[in-house]
Amino acid sequence: MSKLLDQIKGHGAKQVGRITVLDQGMLGDESEAGNEFLAALQGETQALREEQVVRGVVMEIRGKDVIVDIGYKGSGTINIDEFNNPDGSVGVAAGDGDEVLVEHLEDANGNVRLSKDRAEKMKIWDEVEKAFRSNMTVHGTVLEKVKGGLAVDIGIRAFLPGSQVDTKPVRNLDPFIGKSFDMKVIKVNRRRGNIVLSRKLFLETINASMKEETLAGLEEGKLVEGTVKNITEYGAFIDLGGVDGLLHITDMSWGRLSHPSEMFQVADKVEVAVLKYDKDTERVSLGYKQKFPDPWVSVEERYPMNALVKGKIVSITDYGAFVELEPGIEGLVHVSEMSWNKKAKSAKGMVNLGDQVEAQILQVDSENRRISLGMKQITPNPWMAIAEKYTPGMTVTGTVRNITEFGAFVELEEGVDGLIHISDFSWTKKIKHPGEIVKKGDSVTAKVLAIDPLAQRMSLGVKHLEPNVWEIFFEKHSVGTTVTGKIARLTDFGAFVDLGDGIEGLVHISEIARHRVDDITKEFQPGQDLTMKIVKLDPVERRIGLSVKQLLQDQERGEVDTAKAANPFQKATLADAFKNVERES
Repeated sequence: MSKLLDQIKGHGAKQVGRITVLDQGMLGDESEAGNEFLAALQGETQALREEQVVRGVVMEIRGKDVIVDIGYKGSGTINIDEFNNPDGSVGVAAGDGDEVLVEHLEDANGNVRLSKDRAEKMKIWDEVEKAFRSNMTVHGTVLEKVKGGLAVDIGIRAFLPGSQVDTKPVRNLDPFIGKSFDMKVIKVNRRRGNIVLSRKLFLETINASMKEETLAGLEEGKLVEGTVKNITEYGAFIDLGGVDGLLHITDMSWGRLSHPSEMFQVADKVEVAVLKYDKDTERVSLGYKQKFPDPWVSVEERYPMNALVKGKIVSITDYGAFVELEPGIEGLVHVSEMSWNKKAKSAKGMVNLGDQVEAQILQVDSENRRISLGMKQITPNPWMAIAEKYTPGMTVTGTVRNITEFGAFVELEEGVDGLIHISDFSWTKKIKHPGEIVKKGDSVTAKVLAIDPLAQRMSLGVKHLEPNVWEIFFEKHSVGTTVTGKIARLTDFGAFVDLGDGIEGLVHISEIARHRVDDITKEFQPGQDLTMKIVKLDPVERRIGLSVKQLLQDQERGEVDTAKAANPFQKATLADAFKNVERES
């Protein structure tokens, strides 16, 4: 109970219900006691004002009201709901003391109305304003997303703009809901109840201090600790303390990595080596694998030529498969080195990821970090037995398995093909495509021309089943020999003449007649029989040059010689011979 109440009781005041009636004489009493009473009354009424924060002590709980002694003429009341705990229980008891706000000096019931919540909020406002003026930080928890940013609880509701959430633009604010942060106060308006915060400004302040310290300690070759801040397809960004360094995927492991997430996750603590530091651009390149020995050192000693090794298939392409022999060491098995028999165009389907395989070291190039492997070398080469079975000159029969522009592949037995080149179908026929002669599935008889077991190749020939008509022709004929044939076709430059057995010779337009010929069709027709003289033989190129003109000239010279022999004393001239020819014709 207040000092004023004690004074009132001491002067004979009467209590009528909730009203205290003062003796009139008390007001005019100029005695020491009376003056003390008036001073007490004036002091307490003048000291207390609405919206003032005062200290109070809980006297009792009366229904929904908590009675609080604030040292005034009467007790104050606070709604009990302001003392409720989160679980609904009442968090107050008689004797508890705390600061409260005077809302009304006298409510409808004549009581002083108090508020504990508003007192706390007013105290928070004071602290927020102080933080704003002093550039201090406040701590708060994100409540929800609102238009333009986030609502934050710092004891009272405040606004955190989206642009001030982080030092980098943030597109999705959902992950921040429920999180607690330290922030700077960048705007305060108590009258409007407006508080604007910035986490970005706080982070920049912290980062600037950390960055300066971090940069001062950076040097190439030094090991530093950091935190994985972000992961991309090509690497991970490591926060070294206000400075981000790039750990490229190629510098994470000596072995194969498909993605940086195979080794690191965001928030991981990691020790890395500084590979390069550019002070001008403040770019930092980091390495993790550099902390460990390079497995390619002395690789030629560990993997000598022709050695048998085991490993796991870690990657497959069309041209081959990569085999991990140890962490950081891989070898390539080219598709051509996978099987003796299977002629695959792609390694896909030949092996599977994760397969454990055995192979032979074919080549080691430590400088370029390459190892060539062979899987087929583990088993005997079946073509060595094939070379003994199929010898050159042997006649074989097989089935056309495939046709290309340059020839036809004939399967003699499973896994054994021979190639008939387009030039080996006929001695004389000009073939533009093998499809003119054979088709898939045809049974073909041919001769074995050559076999290469190492290259797994066998050459076959159909024309070799018959004698080489060209060789026969060149053996029987020589330059100057007279031959007969039938015109096969005419061209602008001459006539091709069929000499038999598919062999053709060319009568050039200059060799058609003794006179100049501009239009060959006026002299010859296809199918016409001709007698000619061989003027050129080329066995290598298989070309035969023919001449009608030279044959006529030879005949004319023969007639002249004959005339001279009949009349040795008569002077015969070339003109006479021409005249004789004209008479005969």
